[in-house]
Amino acid sequence: MNSSASQPIVIEADRLWGIPDVEAAAEGKVEFRRGPLSLRADRIHYALPQDTARASGNVEVLTGGNSFRGPELSLQIQRFEGYFLEPSYFFARTQAGGTARRIDFLDENRSVATGATYTSCPPDDPAWMLSTDRVSMDFGTNEGVAEGAVLRFLGVPILAAPTLSFPLTDARKSGWLPPSINIDNKSGLELMVPWYWNIAPNRDLTLTPAVFTRRGVGLGSEFRYLEPGFEGRADFNYMPQDRLADRSRWTLNLEHKGLLRPGDWLGEIEYDWNLQRASDDEYWKDFSRILPSLTPRLLPGDLRVRRYFDTSWGLTEAYARVQSWQTLQDPEPESLISPPPYRREPQVGVRQFGNARGFDWRWELEANRFSNEDRDLQSGSRVHAIGSAGYTWLPTGTPGWAITPRASFNAASYDLEQPLADGSMSASRVIPTVSLDSRWVFERSTEAFGRAITQTLEPRLLYVSTPFRDQSRLPNFDSAPNDFNFTSIFAENVFSGVDRVSDVNQLTAGAITRYLDRDSGAEALRLGIAQRLLFSDQQITADGAPLTQRWSDVLFTVATNVVPHWWFDGTVQYSPQINSSIRSVIGARYSPGPLRTVNMTYRFTRDNSEQVELGWQWPLNAAARAYAAELGERDQTLAAGGQPLARRATAGNSSCKGAWYSVGRLNYSLRDSRLTDAIVGFEYDAGCWIARIVGEQLSTGRSEATTRLLLQLELVGLSRIGSNPLGVLRDNIAGYRLLRDDAVPANSALTLP
Repeated sequence: MNSSASQPIVIEADRLWGIPDVEAAAEGKVEFRRGPLSLRADRIHYALPQDTARASGNVEVLTGGNSFRGPELSLQIQRFEGYFLEPSYFFARTQAGGTARRIDFLDENRSVATGATYTSCPPDDPAWMLSTDRVSMDFGTNEGVAEGAVLRFLGVPILAAPTLSFPLTDARKSGWLPPSINIDNKSGLELMVPWYWNIAPNRDLTLTPAVFTRRGVGLGSEFRYLEPGFEGRADFNYMPQDRLADRSRWTLNLEHKGLLRPGDWLGEIEYDWNLQRASDDEYWKDFSRILPSLTPRLLPGDLRVRRYFDTSWGLTEAYARVQSWQTLQDPEPESLISPPPYRREPQVGVRQFGNARGFDWRWELEANRFSNEDRDLQSGSRVHAIGSAGYTWLPTGTPGWAITPRASFNAASYDLEQPLADGSMSASRVIPTVSLDSRWVFERSTEAFGRAITQTLEPRLLYVSTPFRDQSRLPNFDSAPNDFNFTSIFAENVFSGVDRVSDVNQLTAGAITRYLDRDSGAEALRLGIAQRLLFSDQQITADGAPLTQRWSDVLFTVATNVVPHWWFDGTVQYSPQINSSIRSVIGARYSPGPLRTVNMTYRFTRDNSEQVELGWQWPLNAAARAYAAELGERDQTLAAGGQPLARRATAGNSSCKGAWYSVGRLNYSLRDSRLTDAIVGFEYDAGCWIARIVGEQLSTGRSEATTRLLLQLELVGLSRIGSNPLGVLRDNIAGYRLLRDDAVPANSALTLP
């Protein structure tokens, strides 16, 4: 049967009769289909000239993954215009629904519901419910407007609004966002109510008024933009008068990156800048959640421009940079950052990396002008050239063996603003280095840990020779001793940067063995050892005292997950001279499945620190354990089929007795016998709502700490109310997993126009 519309109509029923091209009637398990629309009912009457269907008795409409059920429906099919009496509905995207006295469909995008409710809880006893007098929905403009809205939780009204606007899809929409509440020991109670402005598909602005009970009022702003040739953001937080500090407080963060195309002969030029600034030295202590830097006391100002040239000689990069720092100092002498990092005003250079027929080379030519906020420190200009060339030889008849001889040089010339010890204002030096690197990789098949294994043995010998050049009178703008690890022990120079080059006549020997699962290639066990042998004293050292000790500390490393659900790794720096460890990092993780993980790490540095870290996410009751086990089985099924992992709600019951989880991370200093940083919290999953309470203590000095209390109520399918501890948990607990899919917030993604 066909109507005047292009799409065919299919009607199936126990009894069917009618007049061709005029009307059709059906009774008994009636199903009416047209395109994406599916209509089921006990009785349906369809008038072809009006293209109108009237349904009664157990009416169900399925469209776009959403379902509507009720006793009576009248619908003009082509225009999707009509009404539904006393319907219940369920939206697939949010896994939530509700009831209404009546829904009027104005067209395929617009509808009006009166006496409507909305919840993701079981309908017989919902723990939370949004009730409205009237809801107007326009999917074309992505706007829903609720009149007389009241949100109840456990029967108690927690939010009421005469008019409430909300988005209907994941697309962004202007309006007020849920409030955020924080409590800490320095600012007191903090209430923030963000307002979001969707300026364009590629631009938005969030303004966040904030009230601090101890400090006063403030305003935060975040502007984001995405254009075809560039993108970035600008954040500014301002408090006109901090009652505790008796001054204004502010912080600024600018991020931008893009491409310039000035002409074919220049090609594409990449550029970016990043500027972070704060009003005062104490800002990082008082407002630590605002500063975006990984090192909140060193705020960068960085502008970079670079152009890449890919030629037969290798990849060449020309670059220029201006870099500055704001150092937030601490009044405690032991916490001072000294010396502050140098500014580069500017840095200009060109570098190249290349390889061909076994040869590899790299070189860099660069000019810098250095200055420092500490006027007592040396400042001036430096021009340097560094380079190396090597050839990798694979001896015939000896597979798995590679020998690389290499020659390197480091040349620098200084033009200074303060005289050196000998009174000169300039200096230069050239330091050559030669090395011979020999590597082997041996493999054998074996059986271990109850499975087929490929074991490797990877020895390595590196000989390095660098002559002594006196650098004691030269400034040090950017060099620092390398961390002692399995990468740096095989480096030619024990310093990073350009200004310091260690004089060495040494041999580094090491070996790693790996046990690889023959079927999957996964690493079951890794063991490693390395040590240096000095053939002569080393004069250029970090502390200036000659190094006469012939044998260096020994490095040991191990990593394994041989035992199911357990992971172990450790690195030990062992001193043969004192027969004791100098530095150790030993970690273990136990994770038998989703939502179940425990991490422990022991860190030791002789004469400096000794610390234990413990992190966890763990179910506390039977409901939580059952859901974690079910989630693990589903993850295995999806992984076996090559599908992405998914999550669903814990099934709540009528009394909302759900699942309890404990989360946390503790950092304890054995040296100081005190808890330095701590995060401890609980999550309660009732199926249709989740409650989180997290306490956080961050050390800001030997005798100072910031303590915060984060409370959040997540109404699944609607919103999150309160402070947001999820970022804190994900950043601090390795292996932490959300109880729900972290759906992209409606106001997060920008798209190009």
